[in-house]
Amino acid sequence: MLIGEVARRSGVSARMLRHYESLGLVRPTGRTGSGYREYSNENIRRVFHIESLRSLGLSLSDVGRALDDPGFAPAELVEDLARRTRERIAAEKELLTRLRRIGAAEPADWEDVLQTVALLKDLRSDSAGARQRAALSAAEEVPVPVEALVEAALDEPDPSVAGALRWALAHAGGDAPALLAEGLAAPSAEVRERAVRALAEIPDDPATALLRDALTSPDGVVRAHAALALGTRGVAEAVPTLIDMVVEGRNDTDAADALSALASDPAAAERIAAGLVHRLSHGDPGPPARRRLTQALADIPGTTASHALAALSADEDRAVSLTARYVLTLRGAR
Repeated sequence: MLIGEVARRSGVSARMLRHYESLGLVRPTGRTGSGYREYSNENIRRVFHIESLRSLGLSLSDVGRALDDPGFAPAELVEDLARRTRERIAAEKELLTRLRRIGAAEPADWEDVLQTVALLKDLRSDSAGARQRAALSAAEEVPVPVEALVEAALDEPDPSVAGALRWALAHAGGDAPALLAEGLAAPSAEVRERAVRALAEIPDDPATALLRDALTSPDGVVRAHAALALGTRGVAEAVPTLIDMVVEGRNDTDAADALSALASDPAAAERIAAGLVHRLSHGDPGPPARRRLTQALADIPGTTASHALAALSADEDRAVSLTARYVLTLRGAR
């Protein structure tokens, strides 16, 4: 069988077959009287074997070892090929993500493309200063896809950079709340906290809805940040969580401030006071918890809070009773 026929049957070009021959991978069985190469059926099978191994990513030298070395062990080489393939796929995915984000920025010219590329690169810089500058630029100068800002915000460990990224997201609009919602369910507690803190700084309705949902999160830190943000937005659903925070001593001062803000409405003030009184009379709170509850009641107007403070003025804990009496004195002077 001549080289042209082999090329036709195998799909490998005559030029490549000659290259295989030069490397010793395929050896024609002989020559015709005119000097043309002759190949046997065994040669063709060998060509198919070579192509199969090449399709796995083996180099031609590895192909030769695999076919001719009886002691060749494929397991280690296959594992190495798998590792290199994973790395290549990861690199291609990263490139695809970068291209998609550049496209989402809707660049008008190549200068815009270069600026967006530079910002995306800086958001992943090892320098906290570079990341912070990129975050601030993203909100003020060069549009950066919200997806990239969210990814950076959820990964950012530096407090100053994280603050800049949250500020940028608050000004970015778009799908930021929906993208941050995925972070609320992340396995990492740090990522969940970054997500809820970012949502807390976005003032739109979708963010508020997600913060409402976060009140039922199994993560106490997420619940706390959500409740504080909702309290400043006048959302009464945050009250039970805020009271829990006062009792447990988690950001209790901020929680009390949020309750005070919500209590600007008289009807809400009575409900909040009732909730605080309920916690005083149930579960046997210790002196530290009673002190915090008393301090929280001090900023809640209305008769329910005043009656509770009157009862607390006789509390066995001196700090509780003195606080209650002082607050009642101030109320009486008004």
